[in-house]
Amino acid sequence: MAHSPSNQSTDMQNPLFDYQDTTEPAVVVARDGRAEYFNRFYDADESNHLYKNLLDSLPWEVDEIKMFGKLVKTARKVVWVGDPVCAYTYSGVQKTPQAWTNELLQMKHKLEQFTGHTYNSCLLNLYHSGAEGMGWHSDDEKELDPTTPIASVSLGARRKFAFRHKQDKTTSSVFLEHGGLLIMHPPIQEYWQHGLLKTKTVIDPRINLTFRKILY
Repeated sequence: MAHSPSNQSTDMQNPLFDYQDTTEPAVVVARDGRAEYFNRFYDADESNHLYKNLLDSLPWEVDEIKMFGKLVKTARKVVWVGDPVCAYTYSGVQKTPQAWTNELLQMKHKLEQFTGHTYNSCLLNLYHSGAEGMGWHSDDEKELDPTTPIASVSLGARRKFAFRHKQDKTTSSVFLEHGGLLIMHPPIQEYWQHGLLKTKTVIDPRINLTFRKILY
């Protein structure tokens, strides 16, 4: 059964969520789109298994982004996985999808049942430590279906994830735990940017998986 969004409102005066409840979501953004965080979407054993499997089995490669007309390599590593037709261009570079693995297909099916939406692709990021992050951006590339929420699963180190409104610069943040799920509902990409904040206090790796629907 598809999940119905909670009616809980975001307290923008105290926008940092250190979320512990495992049943109801924390609503991180509640206007101009919606972002909900579910702690422990995967339990500890499942999370540990997925983390090790993905770390060891996927063809991780250094990411490249285009800046000022030049290709720049990033410290983090990425894998783009999806159906054969799901080429994806972001930061000026086109990605050709790797084939789904059994573990990723199982994750996809679980998320589809939970959200009531279908996904045909997944971008995985490997951050080796808190020294690696992601600057402010929106997932609003023309290939992405703007009506499908992006489902983001975290595995590994606990990291702080932030949103910033494009017009009034309001911010809201949440700590993403091992096995947690963040769902970004439309039209959040139109009105908000998001980023993974760097920190010197985190020394362990983190894998992030964002399940998406590509239009073709």
